[in-house]
Amino acid sequence: MSTIQYPQDRDLRSLVRFCADKGMIWLDENRMILMHGAALSALRKELIDSLGIDQARRILTRMGYASGACDAELARKVRTDKCVQDSFVVGPQLHMLEGSVLVTPVSLEMDVEAGKFYGEFLWDNSYEAEAHVGEYGHTDHPVCWMQIGYASGFTSAFMGRFILFKEVACAATGLNQCRIVGKPVEEWPDAAEEASYFEADSILSHMLELRGQVDALRATLEYRQQPQNLIGSSAGFRHAYSLIGKAAATQVTVLLLGETGVGKERFARALHDMSRRAAGPFVAVNCAALPHELIESELFGVEKGAFTGAHASRSGKFERADGGTLFLDEIGELPLAAQAKLLRVLQEGEIERLGDERVRKINVRLVAATNVDLQSAVRAGRFRSDLFYRLNVYPVKIPPLRERTADIQPLVESMLQRFGALHDKRVAGITDKALRALKNYAWPGNIRELENIIERGVILTPQNDWIEIEHLFTEPQDFGAIQHIIDDAGSLADAECVIESLCLRIIDAGIGLDRLEDALIQHAVKESRGNLSGAARMLGITRPQLNYRLKKKESSG
Repeated sequence: MSTIQYPQDRDLRSLVRFCADKGMIWLDENRMILMHGAALSALRKELIDSLGIDQARRILTRMGYASGACDAELARKVRTDKCVQDSFVVGPQLHMLEGSVLVTPVSLEMDVEAGKFYGEFLWDNSYEAEAHVGEYGHTDHPVCWMQIGYASGFTSAFMGRFILFKEVACAATGLNQCRIVGKPVEEWPDAAEEASYFEADSILSHMLELRGQVDALRATLEYRQQPQNLIGSSAGFRHAYSLIGKAAATQVTVLLLGETGVGKERFARALHDMSRRAAGPFVAVNCAALPHELIESELFGVEKGAFTGAHASRSGKFERADGGTLFLDEIGELPLAAQAKLLRVLQEGEIERLGDERVRKINVRLVAATNVDLQSAVRAGRFRSDLFYRLNVYPVKIPPLRERTADIQPLVESMLQRFGALHDKRVAGITDKALRALKNYAWPGNIRELENIIERGVILTPQNDWIEIEHLFTEPQDFGAIQHIIDDAGSLADAECVIESLCLRIIDAGIGLDRLEDALIQHAVKESRGNLSGAARMLGITRPQLNYRLKKKESSG
């Protein structure tokens, strides 16, 4: 009989949220799936029958390993104020909470700093043993591969080194229980054979590599490879990129349309890089950033003495872009006088510097961009109609980020690498819930705003940790979902009903709002043993918000 006692798992059950109206289940920041055991059994049988025992075991073991490693990340966040053993048994307790098996500890010796570990556990009600016996009858070898993978994955991630668990007895062989033993991989005499099931199979890897090469070849036949700084796979993005690719082979003037921050300059640069002008200069000008009285001299150049302060002749942006591409951003902000000169450049391919009568021939591809409705500007008299029709030969609409949610994840992954290198910071990644919040956000600032938020997340996240919602947004994000929680009896309870019941009891007791808030904060701080980050997480607020409330209480007290 085990002398190791599990702590109450109320802290773990409180992390489970059922949001049926959104079709999602959450375990803290990780999305979960509730599915039929029969479906997993059918998948297991299909793997065994089609790939054989060894390949099926390898796939299921690695699948369990990944699941265990995810739960180890969660174990680092909860019970931070508890002893190392209480933190470690988060793994077995979550394994039970997730419905895989009943875990009873027999022996547990561990020293994280020294890297020493020995663990022995009994399993009852093993899902995998029952599934295997149901399909194939009793067998002569252990079959709980996914669960062994989970135990190894959790412990390895928790200890920071590879801890290999083996199933030394299995209920599928006719025994009443399964028994597992875990210790560092080098302490097992058959380590090489057992560890092979945790590695990617060379044959399967080769097949996947060949398939990837075929897909890459097919992609190059369909369209040129996307530039590294232009990321996306959504339908709207692919349509815009396709139009850019077709325009690159011509000399047509391109008008990029889209909201602020959608990446118009990146599309313009991609167009330049794909064109025959790629070896020439790419010159970008933000028309909105130039004073109206200087726009003409900046674009077309100026001769010495043309106006007060013109002490030397200077070429303009058009001349500097000769043989390449000139990108005029915010072209709707050009004054009417500059618009007239721009029209002549487009029609005749020549410019005159300010204060000069000589005509200079230029060879420039013009790419213009705007976030305003130029047709409305034409009707209002702010934009020349003839220039508009000249520019509008080949318009390309770049969709806003809120219409490109499929692109958010690859954009985030690229930004994590870039900002991690910039700030010398390594993060493990972004949690499922944080990624879902990014996809649900409206993005008024588009990709530019996403860059700012991800950079803030990289800076605020502890080294080697996961980026959570509180690291990204200054205000809590509301998913607008009806949440259900697991109560003490193990039943699913509507969170709103629980809150309503608590409210009635609080009001009946005559407890005021200030006293209630103070009691909640003090309880959370006490439960987290003074760890304010943990207390904030319990209360569902950010650390700065908790600090503000504590300071407010001190000042009023």
